[in-house]
Amino acid sequence: MVLSQRFRTAALTTAIAVVAHTGWAQPSGDPAPESASPVVSNPALDAELFYEIFLGELSSRTGDPGAGYALMLEAARRTGDGQLYQRAADIALQSRSGDYALAAAMAWKGVQPQSREANRYVLQILIALNRIGETPALLRQELAQSPARAKASTLAALPQMYGRASDKALAAKVVGEALVDELTHPATGPIAWISLGRVRLAAGDKTGALDAARSAQTLDNANEGAARLALELMEESTPDAEPLVVQALAKQPVPELRLAYARVLLGLQRFPDAARQLELVTQAKPELAEPWLVLASLQYQDNRLPEAEKSLQRFIELAAAGTEDQARERGLTQAYLLYAQIAEKKQDYTAAESWLGRITNVEEVFSAQSRRASLLARQGKLAQARALLRSLPGTTADEKRMKLLAEVQLLRDLKMYQEAYATQVELVALAPDDTELIYDQAMLAEKAGKTDTMEQLLRQLIAQQPQYHHAYNALGYSMAERGVRLDEAKQLILKALEFAPGDPFITDSLGWVEFRLGNKTDAKRHLETAYRARPDVEIAAHLGEVLWSLGDQDGARKVWKEGQRVNPDNETLKETLTRLGVSL
Repeated sequence: MVLSQRFRTAALTTAIAVVAHTGWAQPSGDPAPESASPVVSNPALDAELFYEIFLGELSSRTGDPGAGYALMLEAARRTGDGQLYQRAADIALQSRSGDYALAAAMAWKGVQPQSREANRYVLQILIALNRIGETPALLRQELAQSPARAKASTLAALPQMYGRASDKALAAKVVGEALVDELTHPATGPIAWISLGRVRLAAGDKTGALDAARSAQTLDNANEGAARLALELMEESTPDAEPLVVQALAKQPVPELRLAYARVLLGLQRFPDAARQLELVTQAKPELAEPWLVLASLQYQDNRLPEAEKSLQRFIELAAAGTEDQARERGLTQAYLLYAQIAEKKQDYTAAESWLGRITNVEEVFSAQSRRASLLARQGKLAQARALLRSLPGTTADEKRMKLLAEVQLLRDLKMYQEAYATQVELVALAPDDTELIYDQAMLAEKAGKTDTMEQLLRQLIAQQPQYHHAYNALGYSMAERGVRLDEAKQLILKALEFAPGDPFITDSLGWVEFRLGNKTDAKRHLETAYRARPDVEIAAHLGEVLWSLGDQDGARKVWKEGQRVNPDNETLKETLTRLGVSL
């Protein structure tokens, strides 16, 4: 078969480049530079090598990488040239032959043991092959050979480098052993500890990661990297990490770090704390647009509508003056939606419609129409609202699902649980194997008073997805809430904790079932642990009731007030206060 000229030219170009690098075709009489590989003096051998390299390139580019690899590796062994070993390894990698790539890289390192490139190739290929236990010495050599100016970047790359290791604990052990010298060095210690902390966190070792963050901050008490690692730990339900963030902000109040802290607090549903941080950011750097938008949403949630409108206006002014891009358009859309919600809360439906009419982003039109449906429903036009959602354009399965999801949410918000459940059944019919949709159907069944259906659906999920901890927790919590089969409920919740250790919502369920069983001391302990990790309003409702039953009325009122500030309309908290006859 005649090869195309394109393949011939490409192979020849690469072969010439390799030969030029090694000096094999160097004209006689010109001395070779000291750094070049030894020049082959025999002209016939020069030609033979050139031809071998050319054939190797040609073979690798025309569908026979095995032959190309063998020819290139043979040429490398005959000359001892690093670039040829590297090319042989690259050919193997391109054909997804990891073991052959490793053989070429190992041969290269055997010939040039102090070559940083050879060492890096072996190291990276071993990691890719998941042979993590063979990498400590190679990693130590890479760190030792990294120039001082690049050492920090090398260290920072370690979590990503070892990120695909299947045995994360072994990866953390290997990295820890390799970093012994770097961890104690004043210049590299902070970044070394932070990288080790991230590798430990990936392995699920939160305690080790926290110790690493503390060590980094001890070496540099204003280190932003230590604070950002601490923020990651906070997101992983490690409350003891928060003092590191607070200390870093006290030493160096960087607005971007404070904004990141606010985002984590939002995720933890600590809305008043998040609002305080955002207010500090807007004071320190009022030209940043994003904090104004997030602050406005918190002010709206706290029913501080005039302040929310001022923050929104400031955001819109800054966004309008900024560069037009997708992030700006998304932000403006969110601002218009929030303005519409504020107007809706004031029952100014005309203004709400006006704000929704400003949304032109195609991706957000669906959200705007969903809000319009909500406006119609609030005005008593439920049939029109549902018709609006059903008439939205969309013929694909995903688009149909989105429309039904919006309708379910609309009915749920109106507490029309029977209708919401019936619509969810339609939704599940579109995707009968979707675990999340079936779970939501079970939750709506309970709201609609169909407890037998709820139990049947959750037990079905447990049978199909034995590690789906949400189903165990929901079933156990429902039993505890109804006061039935409490021993079984406790076992279900404990099973959920096996799959999601430390989860604050499952810990809340455990505390609640202990309370129902009469174990008030254990209930208090579990609920306090859950509330520290996630100060959620429903956890506050449960903890407050346990404290109240133990005679600690001041403690109960304090917790309930904190929960009320997070969400004054929460049904669980309102029902608890009404049942106990408590007025805050």
